[in-house]
Formats: sequence, structure tokens, C-alpha cells
Amino acid sequence: MRTPTRLATAALCLAAASPATPAHPAPAPTPDHRPPPSAAAALPPGTVAEEVGAAVVARRAAAAAEAPGGGLRFGECPLDEGLPAAARCAALRVPLDYARPDGPQITLAVSRIPASGRGGAARQGALVFNPGGPGASGLYFPLVADLPEWQGLAAAYDLVGWSPRGVGRSAPLSCEDPAAAAAAGPTQDPADPSDPSPADKRARIAAARAYARGCAQRAGAALPHYTTLDNVRDLDVLRAALGERRLTFMGASYGTYLGAVYATLHPGRVRRMVLDSAVDPDPRRIWYLDNLDQAAGFERRWYDFRAWAARHHAVYRLGATPQAVQASYERVRAAVARTPAGGTVGTGELRSAFLQAAYYDEVWPDRAAALAAFLAGDPGPLVRQARPDPESAAARENARAVYTAVLCNDAPWPADWAVWDRDNSARARRAPFETWANAFLNLPCAYWPVRERQQPVAVGARPPAAGEEPADLPPTLVLAAERDGATPYRGALELQRRLGPQASLVTEAGAGAHGVFGGRNACVDRHVERYLLTGAVPGWRVTCAPHPEPAPVSLDDRAASAPGKAPRAVLPPAV
Repeated sequence: MRTPTRLATAALCLAAASPATPAHPAPAPTPDHRPPPSAAAALPPGTVAEEVGAAVVARRAAAAAEAPGGGLRFGECPLDEGLPAAARCAALRVPLDYARPDGPQITLAVSRIPASGRGGAARQGALVFNPGGPGASGLYFPLVADLPEWQGLAAAYDLVGWSPRGVGRSAPLSCEDPAAAAAAGPTQDPADPSDPSPADKRARIAAARAYARGCAQRAGAALPHYTTLDNVRDLDVLRAALGERRLTFMGASYGTYLGAVYATLHPGRVRRMVLDSAVDPDPRRIWYLDNLDQAAGFERRWYDFRAWAARHHAVYRLGATPQAVQASYERVRAAVARTPAGGTVGTGELRSAFLQAAYYDEVWPDRAAALAAFLAGDPGPLVRQARPDPESAAARENARAVYTAVLCNDAPWPADWAVWDRDNSARARRAPFETWANAFLNLPCAYWPVRERQQPVAVGARPPAAGEEPADLPPTLVLAAERDGATPYRGALELQRRLGPQASLVTEAGAGAHGVFGGRNACVDRHVERYLLTGAVPGWRVTCAPHPEPAPVSLDDRAASAPGKAPRAVLPPAV
């Protein structure tokens, strides 16, 4: 399990990291396995179905706000969630299909640690957090209350997390048997990441079709109702159930898109909103083009890691240039292609482990040391960092299922393999590290068994929804790292433009770690804390210097400083 020491550590956008939340897979609540009688809830805003959904949300929110105690009954958290005694948990009931409010209901898991009032701070309400994915649970968010960089906010706010629909205990979604997937053993990527063979492509197409069929078979009629729009509706009901007239929200990665859609549909219900590591919300880019944009972004960050390792050649002996470090990586890749390391790490697991280096520079010392140890004849560190954890297999499968369902339901995707082949082949020639792996991850969307997909919401100012008074969005805060690979910087510029002149953008220049707030950069943290505590934004666009790069530390140094302790566990593999 990875404790969320920073907002971005719980999940990643698009090529999402699996959350550490224990999943409890069970069939989604479906009355039968026939196709749903209507795809109404998946239609775009402005349709009759959207008006019905908005009306249902309004009724649910009003009822939740009027219920005794704010509509949620908090008590002890389930022991297997591993939350501290100070955390309290509750269940929120919402319709599976907001166009059928009297149909099946689902329960969303919610967690909270009340404001500490430390230093005499006045309580400002609830701060609700979504870590992204989609497919990640925010249930662990209240754990940050004990971290030094969070204590000012934890003094003034109840810290509230929840598992969105489909995730963990919240109507868990599943597309395949996690035990069967784990039993398949190590995975091997195409021999040439820049140009998979025709046989490789045929095999991945067949796997994508089978995965999409599995989602339909296991979810049944519930499948169309795992969407961003439904997550927004759930979030508004949660806001009211917490007794909050207006929402104070922080979203990371995919959570920025969730927050931006909420702000578009309900600007008058927003109090303060921090959007960290922004998805490009242009509806023309949701989600196919946004995923294609990651190819160049991940390649830049892969270069950043190799350049760092080269600067520390004296420690790691991987090569004195980025090209030489690449050659060292290729030697390891060729070795695990022949014989999986420890019987568990093939080229797929190796790539997933090193993809984390494109997200978080904190893992650079571990990854470089693992490569160095492997080349010196010790595969142990690499195996410990890259092998899949059998205990988290169900959580990984659950995360991938929700990720796939939300992205596939949210928008139309190309159904012609020739389009995917053309677009990804062009990018992989320049950015081979992750292009095809990302494409194959998303390929089930080409064969998705939901008849009608949503049209993405046009984030930004729009006429008020049915029954809503016209309202302006209050000042919001967007955060971005200039070299972020998962959510390239252009997305932050587009989000700020769409949110309007009240949106402020804080940029960490020259840095690329995914997730900017939360102890990595003191300049960014000061702007966020001031905004959430006072409502003051720092200006239209503000730049912070990059946080320091990690210091090189060899595995021998780690062992000497912490006798008997293995190197820090790797983030869960990317789904």
C-alpha cells in the first residue's frame, strides 16, 4: 500500500496507476443482463435526459441537505481499509442511472477526518478530494492530515475522500477475473516498441475485444453508467449530504477534469477549487487525442530520467550520456525478454516500473540503482520494484476496469483500427517508450459495447442548467508542472482559458513530476494554502522555480543508512 504523501501519489491520469485501495469486486447492481432500455444518461448536456439527470441530482441534493446530521452517518471505518482511528466512514446512496431515479441504487464509500482546529483555526467546512485515474479511490485522502505540509489546511477543513462509483466498495466494477490475469505470469511487450509486428497487433486487437466483452458480461446493464457526468452528479449529492452549500474541491489529474465539468455545470455551487496537473478539457481531445498527446510527454520525461542518471554515472555506472543509459536499459530489457527476472518480471513489468520514473522523480534513485544492480548480477532490487503484488491484483483489475469504462463511455473513439495504427505508428517513431503500450491499454474503447457514448461537456461558461440561477464561477486555482508527461502543460493553459479570467495558473517551471502540490515545492504549497484558507489567488499566471532533483543514492548507501530494511516499495504498476 502506498500512503498518499502527495496528492498525485494515489493515482495517475489516463495511463493511470492502480490505487492501493483494497478492492472488493462483486457484480455491479444490475436488474438483468439485457442492454439498457435507454442510453439516456449517457447523452450530452442539453438533452432531455440531461435535464432529467439534473433534476434528480437537485432533488437528491436537497433531500441530503435536509436530512438529520447533513445526510451522512459517519461511524467506524471497515478494518480492512486500514484507516486510522480518527477517520470516520459513511455510505452515500445514489441512483445507478440518474434518468431512472427509482431504479437500482448504489452505495458510495466516504471517509472523513474532522478539522483539527489546531492553533485556534476556525472551521471552514469540508475539503473534498479526488485523486484521479479514473479508477483511483480517494478514501485514503484524510491520512494526509498528519503530514506537516497539510496541517494548516487540516486545522480549518474536514478532509473528505470518497471512492467514486465503480471503485473499491462503491458498486465495484470488474471486467476480468483478477486471479486469472495474475496467473498468466510475466508479460512481454513487442520486441520493437517503436514498431510492433503484425502478429503483435493482431494479438492486442483480440485481447482488446475480449476485454470489452468481459466488461459487458460482468457489468451488464450497469456498464453505461460509469461516466464523468455521473461522477459529477454523485459529487453534487455528496456536497449536499456533507451539509455544504458550496463545494470546496481539490482534484488531481483526471480529478481536474471532474472538477472542471462540475464547475461548468454548477458554477454557483463552487466555493473554492484547486485543479492540480490539468487534463486538457477541449471536448475534441477527450479522450483519444489526450492519450495520444501523452506519447511525447512521456518520452520527454523518460529523457529527463536518463539525463539525471547520466549526470550521476559515478554512482550508478549506467553511462555518462542519456543515450548510454538507454543502452543499459535495453540490455536489461533484452535479458528479461529472454528470462523473466525472478520468474515474475518481463518486459511489460519492466516498462510499467520505469513508467513511474516518467511520473515521479522521487523514484529515480531506486530505479537507477535497480538497473545498476541487475547489470552487476543482482536482479533482486529490480524484482522487488517491478513484480506485481499478488495482494493488490483485485485492486489493479478494479482500477483498470473503471478507468476503461469511464474513458470509453465519456466520448466517441475511433472504431477503425487503421486510424489507431496510423496515429500511433507516427508517434512511436519519435516517442517509442510508452506510445504503443498506452494505445493497447485504451484499445477496448474501439470495440466498446455501449451503443451511444456521451458527447464531452464543453468546459467553460454555459447557460445555467434547468432550475439553476445564473452564476459566475468564483476564483479557481490551476497547478501544472511544465514538463509533466501524463498531463502535458498545454492542458493547463487550455483549462485556464476555458475557466475564464477568474482562474489563476501556478506553473512549476522546468519540472515534470505529476502532482504539484503537497510537500514537493514550497512555493506552490504557499499559493495553494493561502488560496484555500483565504480565497486569495496569486495572480493570473505565477511561476515557481522547480523543486530540487533527487539526490543519487545507491542501494549500498540505503542499506547502510537503514539496516535490515529493503528498498522502498515501488508504486503499483500502471494499469
